[in-house]
Amino acid sequence: MVSEMMMAVRLHAFGGPDVLRYEEAPRPAIGPGEVLVRVHAAGINPPDLYLRDGYRTMPPEWQPHPAFPIVIGTDVSGVVEAMADDVTGFAIGDEVFAMVRFPEDLMKGSDAYAQYVRVAATELALKPAGIDHAHAGAAPMSLLTAWQFLIELGHDAPNPFQSFRHEPVPLADKTVVVNGAGGGVGHLLVQLAKWQGAHVIAIASGKNAALMRDLHVDRFVDYTKEAAEEVIDDADLVVDAVGGANMERFLRILKPGGALFLVNPLGFAGYGEAYERGITVSSTQVRSNGAQLEEAARLLDDGTVRVVVDSSFPLADAAAAHARTAKGGIQGKIVLDVA
Repeated sequence: MVSEMMMAVRLHAFGGPDVLRYEEAPRPAIGPGEVLVRVHAAGINPPDLYLRDGYRTMPPEWQPHPAFPIVIGTDVSGVVEAMADDVTGFAIGDEVFAMVRFPEDLMKGSDAYAQYVRVAATELALKPAGIDHAHAGAAPMSLLTAWQFLIELGHDAPNPFQSFRHEPVPLADKTVVVNGAGGGVGHLLVQLAKWQGAHVIAIASGKNAALMRDLHVDRFVDYTKEAAEEVIDDADLVVDAVGGANMERFLRILKPGGALFLVNPLGFAGYGEAYERGITVSSTQVRSNGAQLEEAARLLDDGTVRVVVDSSFPLADAAAAHARTAKGGIQGKIVLDVA
């Protein structure tokens, strides 16, 4: 396919939101097994901000050194524009969504902040008819993260966080605590756990109380008013979608033999205590998976699971969207309107 021009948000150097430039870029050419998607919406995720910033909190030897300019972003919803001859299961004009080449392109960008993106057919799924592109574009990374932690890992790739494979645990009739329940991953963890028959305790700030009622959590803990480790006990599973300091406190609310799943395990220092109490501590890195998105799409389509959109920005205002994301306090996801 001959490359043409399109509009995209590109980086020519690492830095703050102001380094995001809305400009012309070459339209991608597809290869075998790939689909060209005309993007209608692109979701913003934490790795987008980390890459824009050059992963400067990592040791220098681990920091990326891509060939600039690059286009960041992984999550898209849009319409099939073209396909390689060997692609089956999709047709020109299909509405689709995907998490693009993650974590394969973690350090160089997966090209989602653009009018067009090339996607491996194996990473693609038909967009649920019951939701719009904004909500579908907000879903992939957060939904796949929740799915791979709670429902099915779906791959045998080496785990960058631990020597053993992450294994979801049975949830029916279990008490599941979700920390960060109002966030992009957290509000989907809550809904998948409820779908599986768990008794769900949600931890979030008070502004999320109404949302948690809407999501039918069994109990809500406002962490600004009370410490979860002081008011919860005998949980079977805690999923921490926040990370940061003192994740070890969640060991105190688990039954012996329970499990603590850490979406971001960096800095966790309680492995010895967990071992003594027979508690499994586990994490994994989300990976693109079209088949899992197709399964989850049924839940989005019938309303069993819904994606909350905090706010939407035009693609040209990606810098403002990143600035909003950096302020925190987001309920659900922030989306770029590409169409």
